[in-house]
Amino acid sequence: MKLWKATLAGVGAMALAMSGTAMAQALTVGVSWNNFQEERWKTDEAAIVGALDAAGAEYVSTDAQSSAEKQLSDIENLIAQGVDALIVLAQDSEAIQPAVQRALDEGIPVIGYDRLIEMPGVFYITFDNREVGRMQARAVFEAVPEGNYVFIKGNSADPNADFVHAGQLDVLQEAIDAGNIMNVGESYTDNWNPSVAQTNMEQFLTANDNNVDAVVSSNDGMAGGVVAALTAQGLAGSVPVSGQDGDFAALNRVALGTQTVSVWKDARALGKAAGEAAIELAGGKALNQVMGAVMFSNGPKGVDMNSILLAPVPVTADNLNLVVDAGWISKEELCQGVGAGGPAACN
Repeated sequence: MKLWKATLAGVGAMALAMSGTAMAQALTVGVSWNNFQEERWKTDEAAIVGALDAAGAEYVSTDAQSSAEKQLSDIENLIAQGVDALIVLAQDSEAIQPAVQRALDEGIPVIGYDRLIEMPGVFYITFDNREVGRMQARAVFEAVPEGNYVFIKGNSADPNADFVHAGQLDVLQEAIDAGNIMNVGESYTDNWNPSVAQTNMEQFLTANDNNVDAVVSSNDGMAGGVVAALTAQGLAGSVPVSGQDGDFAALNRVALGTQTVSVWKDARALGKAAGEAAIELAGGKALNQVMGAVMFSNGPKGVDMNSILLAPVPVTADNLNLVVDAGWISKEELCQGVGAGGPAACN
């Protein structure tokens, strides 16, 4: 009888273990990308998938192709597929709220990824975007502490655009108020589109007879458009330009001297954090129990949100070795076209 009971206990334990494995494997996390054509999202995706794979969970995704209407439909489709958690990179954080609310109502946890979806019950994972803006402004201000400044801001429908610009003004407002810095051009940029940024920069150069001393651009893609406009006027390398994301092309521009700073937000860390948080939430953890969760209430609506906020790093010609040493970019990619007298990381 004891042997029979022991056998039953062993079978029961095995069944429980198999059930636990099956539950982990049954978890499916859906990711709604706003526009998967941007360079950096492929890095984010690989990190998310890596975290899900480690937990035995499945990954499904959609690409809204810069359409808020399509993203609404995409999220509805992911809900219909029976996902256990959603990670959403919002195209328009207000427009997609009905679909996000439906997910929450059905008990599906939602993570606002990189961009704020300011709703009760949504978990928020991002870098400190206001500090990103401060880092951009500090680097440009150190290079040119006075003169005519242009501000190339992000997409107006993305709260990050205003967070970043607010950080820029934290650093520059005093000099603006004192008249040492003149704001001679400022524009939002639809979808953070580099070609739109280039067009806007060309217009600001024309309006000011090329008398522009510095450009505070809010991301690397747009910085590429700005540098293209400056290059056409023979100004590239003499006008400091900021960016963020650590795009390979931008880091190469930093090495070449045509971009002053790229605030590096290691997408591998962000994606890993999102994947791991999605597994925790899908497994039933409360928002405030997610590892590393802190409270965030600095959105325009003042909604208290459980969040993970990662620290960005400003990369300039002086510390380009950081991204090489971290395996983010190879020395060959970083230093392409850099001649003698380039930064130390290229020597």
